Amino acid sequence: MIFDTHAHYEDEQFNEDRNELLASMKENGVGRIVDVGASIESTKGAVMLAHKYDFIYAAVGIHPDGVAELTEDHMGWLKTLAADEKVVAIGEIGLDYHYEDPVRDIQKVWFERQLELAHEVGLPVCIHSREAAKDTLDIMKKHNADKLGGVIHCFSYSTEMAQTYIDMGFYIGVGGVVTFKNSKKLKEVVKNIPLEHIVLETDCPYMAPVPNRGKRNSSIYLPYVVAAIAQIKGISEDEVIKVTEENGMKLYRMAGI
Repeated sequence: MIFDTHAHYEDEQFNEDRNELLASMKENGVGRIVDVGASIESTKGAVMLAHKYDFIYAAVGIHPDGVAELTEDHMGWLKTLAADEKVVAIGEIGLDYHYEDPVRDIQKVWFERQLELAHEVGLPVCIHSREAAKDTLDIMKKHNADKLGGVIHCFSYSTEMAQTYIDMGFYIGVGGVVTFKNSKKLKEVVKNIPLEHIVLETDCPYMAPVPNRGKRNSSIYLPYVVAAIAQIKGISEDEVIKVTEENGMKLYRMAGI
């Protein structure tokens, strides 16, 4: 079944129909979902959802746009959450230079600290990197991220960069963008890297694939992403679903779950 490796169902855009939507996942071919924290509140929500639904797991962490108010006490809190049996990763963490808020130096400090936390708790990482290719890679190398493993979420860089991350033991997260007409770079990445290093994701409620671009996204739209990957690679949709599900299980070390 489809494995959505990166979603945000705790988001307020799902407040009116969250339970009904999540109850429909199995009939829509979605078997597992990882709900990913991005702030203090959304991290709390992700863990709550993971305990409410047996097919949902959580990642705990603070997105770069939310790190300005962080303290070491928050790191202790995240470390406590990371011991929960339904928590499978630290994330999403990283760098986002699109808006330059907070400033880069603050983003770097807390990216590094959360990588250290991942080492402390022995979990893989979900990496957010937007317009920050060199600094992201430099920091990950500095902190031995190859020993953590994880996923580069919503991958937006070159095929060469993707291969660098694959060589470090990371998976490449592919979502709705691959269906966009202007996504030439991502389509080239999907074409040229092994399927065994790709995982499916929505980033819902954001980044809905064509033909639902601009609407609220959800895991039930992932078949459009599957179809796009299958077409690009010249393989069946069933193979895409099977292999990316296996990849997601390996990414989050779920073999025994």
